[in-house]
Amino acid sequence: MRPPRPAEDDRPVLVLGPNPTPNGGMHLGHIAGPYLAGDVYARYQRARGRGVIFTTGTDDSQTFVVASARRLGVEPAELCRTSTELIREALSAIGISVDGFGPFDQTYQATVEDYFRALHAAGKFRLKTVQMPYLERTGEFLVEGLIEGECPVCLATCRGGLCETCCHPNNFDQLLNPRSTIDPQDVPTLRETTILVLPMEEYREQLTAYHEQWSSYWRPHLVQMVRDVLSRPLQDLPITYPLSWGMPAPFPETPGQVLNAWLELIPAGMYTSSYAAAQLGRDTTPGQLWLPEENTRIVHFLGFDNAYFFALTHMALLMAHGDTYIRPEWVLTNEFYELESEKFSTSKRHVLSVQELLAEVARDPVRLYLALTAPEYQRTTFSRAGLDKVARERLVEPWNRLAEALAKAAANAAGSVVLPVSDAGRAMAATMLARFDFHYEMPNYSLNRCADTILSQIARLSRLATGLDGRGFDEEPAGWGDLILQVRALIALSAPILIDLAAAARAAGGFDGVLAPGAFEVSEVTPFVPPLLSLTAADEAISPASR
Repeated sequence: MRPPRPAEDDRPVLVLGPNPTPNGGMHLGHIAGPYLAGDVYARYQRARGRGVIFTTGTDDSQTFVVASARRLGVEPAELCRTSTELIREALSAIGISVDGFGPFDQTYQATVEDYFRALHAAGKFRLKTVQMPYLERTGEFLVEGLIEGECPVCLATCRGGLCETCCHPNNFDQLLNPRSTIDPQDVPTLRETTILVLPMEEYREQLTAYHEQWSSYWRPHLVQMVRDVLSRPLQDLPITYPLSWGMPAPFPETPGQVLNAWLELIPAGMYTSSYAAAQLGRDTTPGQLWLPEENTRIVHFLGFDNAYFFALTHMALLMAHGDTYIRPEWVLTNEFYELESEKFSTSKRHVLSVQELLAEVARDPVRLYLALTAPEYQRTTFSRAGLDKVARERLVEPWNRLAEALAKAAANAAGSVVLPVSDAGRAMAATMLARFDFHYEMPNYSLNRCADTILSQIARLSRLATGLDGRGFDEEPAGWGDLILQVRALIALSAPILIDLAAAARAAGGFDGVLAPGAFEVSEVTPFVPPLLSLTAADEAISPASR
């Protein structure tokens, strides 16, 4: 089955962002990948008049919370609380338009438990005795964020369970040279324990068919990883772990164990999507929006380092539920985003938070630069000098020249004016819409190309305005009419990224927020004075008329 063409696909869309681990705040490396990509996509779908639910929520059960809390000398629950506040603050500050940020509450936990109870009752899990790293000094098993070593597939340093470099799993005793992440001097032994697993090999045929159906529409690194993993025997997936932190596993065979935190994320998405729907005025039960009869399409944005879980293990778990739930149609991954060509590192103080940057730079230039440099296909880097240069020379200065030329012409006009739009002007606006639509929609969705198209159109329209400058509306009515129509089109089409410019334009009556078919097929326009853009946080987009 081929996916519907985007122009013909008006099904409601469920946009999922990854669930951030509440073991600290958010830096630009987090935002520049799945959160900004999901936000821009959701905003564009809303502008096209489609039903959208964009949601996420924290992943409190992760062992990374425990490891970070111990290094900081605080309780894990307290770290979750303070980090969740920082995460929500960062998402709001940069303008990530989630419809609902699902809390980690009793309904969340009940949704996760019900999801796994159904699979347990259907006999999908198997008991398995395995050897797992064990720390004699503390009497605890080490998994996931509590242990690191060398990946048995690519030899890169990685944490337990999954390698962020090659995205292959390393379950149980497979990690090479294992050591504690809290104290690397603590070298674990191996101890036998019995857990529940999902036999992934039983889903090989379904997984292969699913990926053959969709892989031609996904980014190549994800496709390569899936093919590589499927070329080997599929490892049994741990469902439970003998840990003290996490959601208690509701199974009689594994008393005292917890659920594998990584596996909460699909039922978590079912819960947060229902929570978000309620914020929009529609009450649903958790999981209802994932039923086939809802006719919803799911678009999932995530970092490549998590792709194994979402592309393979979560798909296998959904398949284990039979035809109960739909599956994501689009899975868009991103690579790592670096800071000045070096990986973000909180421990080395090589980090820049969203809040720190927005205290100095206006939000729209930050969003534009992050979109332009987002790590879609390979690692990219944030450069403060690069941000300043791009924002000043390619965004703010040419846009403001354009806006000021229109303001000057409007100020010199006598009385109310209506300007004609030529066939060529309408054709230009239609071409802009088609080009932006190509980059905003699947399967070609690209933050990089959307941002670059915004900058190229600003440069083009600024040149047109310069050519008209000094001539009034009465001298070049069609020229000004065509320019104003295209400026309105550009504001509308850049609105998913330049959110503050769009808000100021709406307030000034220059943009209604909707990109309906035929939006720019008009024969005349009234003059419009666009807002100015600023580089600094102290002076956000304002109208030239109010300066």
